[in-house]
Amino acid sequence: MARRTTRRKFLQKSTGVTGATLGSPYFFTPNLFGTEDSAATKPVDRLKLGCIGTGSRWGAVGPNAMKFSDCVAVCDVDASHVGSAAQRVEKIQNTTPKVYEDYQRILDRKDIDVVTIVTTDHWHSKIAIEAMQAGKDVYCEKPLSLTIDEGKKICQVAKDTKRVFQVGTQQRSEMGLRFLQAVAIIRAGRIGDVQKVHVAIGGSPTSGAIPVATPPSHLNWEKWLGQAPLVDYRINKEGGRKTRCHYEFRWWYEYSGGKLTDWGAHHVDIGQWGIDQLGEGQGPLALEPLMVEHPMEFKAGQPTLDDRYNTATKFNIKVLFPNNIEMYIRQDCKDLGFDNGLMFEGTKGRFIVNRGKIAGQAIDALKDNPLPEGLLNSLYKGKEPGGGNAHMRNFFDCIKTREDPISDVFTHHRALTTCHLSNIALRLNRSIQWDPALEQIVGDDEANAWQAREQRAGYEIVI
Repeated sequence: MARRTTRRKFLQKSTGVTGATLGSPYFFTPNLFGTEDSAATKPVDRLKLGCIGTGSRWGAVGPNAMKFSDCVAVCDVDASHVGSAAQRVEKIQNTTPKVYEDYQRILDRKDIDVVTIVTTDHWHSKIAIEAMQAGKDVYCEKPLSLTIDEGKKICQVAKDTKRVFQVGTQQRSEMGLRFLQAVAIIRAGRIGDVQKVHVAIGGSPTSGAIPVATPPSHLNWEKWLGQAPLVDYRINKEGGRKTRCHYEFRWWYEYSGGKLTDWGAHHVDIGQWGIDQLGEGQGPLALEPLMVEHPMEFKAGQPTLDDRYNTATKFNIKVLFPNNIEMYIRQDCKDLGFDNGLMFEGTKGRFIVNRGKIAGQAIDALKDNPLPEGLLNSLYKGKEPGGGNAHMRNFFDCIKTREDPISDVFTHHRALTTCHLSNIALRLNRSIQWDPALEQIVGDDEANAWQAREQRAGYEIVI
């Protein structure tokens, strides 16, 4: 009872405001519950923004969104997070946002046009689906889903509601355009036909046993767990503050997918974009775990211990795509000269790309033989790539035009499907066959059942 009282008192301290206009150019926003044809009818100074999830990553996403919109509400199940966010909004905008613990309060507000979702991974899908159903345009951090089934549901709702939805895979827009340039080099045939893609994404850390503890008074632990099983809160304040919560959620399969859905959501995405395997009906054909190490023994795909991180620490997964293209997803590629990023190998050469560099003979050759004019723009869906805050700017540009942004839910779902399938193969420690057109695992009913997970009562995802 004391914990709830503390949160209630904190939440009652906030005051609601509509947000001041900051002198931005006009946007044309659709009627919140209008039809496809109702876009571009109502000029307003600034779109109204609601921020759902205000932890560390929101510190970049929220302020970036506020360059194009006025934040009128922030929400988090951790009162300390949402309190800090409210203070930052006030510092940026000179207005105090409304503070909520329940995200539904934001979705119920008809004055809010856009939401950012920067929660833990296992909350992304439910909030995103309900936000689209409530008529909001959505910017959601990666990975978009906890399971393949959730990704399918998001794609269906996006089609039905026609909301603009940008996924936070910023490598498509930013990082000096190195990844966009990499895709363009392949499209221009500069390394011939791609034969292999090597993807290095790092391995999950280990924790050892983490003791049970009382959740802090500012955290609604039951609601943080959401669709996941109701379990004890755990924290070890010694040796790096390892927990079962907040950023460390990434290292628990119950809430995320380890490095496969952390860095994999970035680099596998670029890998499939490079080999042109993000379209409808495209994707891998087979996945083979060549090597995997978990922090404990697994039985029938489930960890045998519940008191420590459980995602894969080392792995090498061979993924077969059409045209006999092989992708190898590993914790590192030190034998190839890099430990994070991608290497594309073709019949005429190879090159490496990561967030810090793009290097290889094909890149050196650009000095004398530049890429065809307009190729980068074409790959960037006809828009101008680059510039400051490019990924968020692309999202708000597309809100005006009602076009799909550069990191749309459909292509992201197909890249993330490869990551989810990889985790299924790792957890079961066996090869699986995939039909990308039907989006089904072939000939393995047990593995196919892993496309979805049981959701705790009261937190089911409904479309």
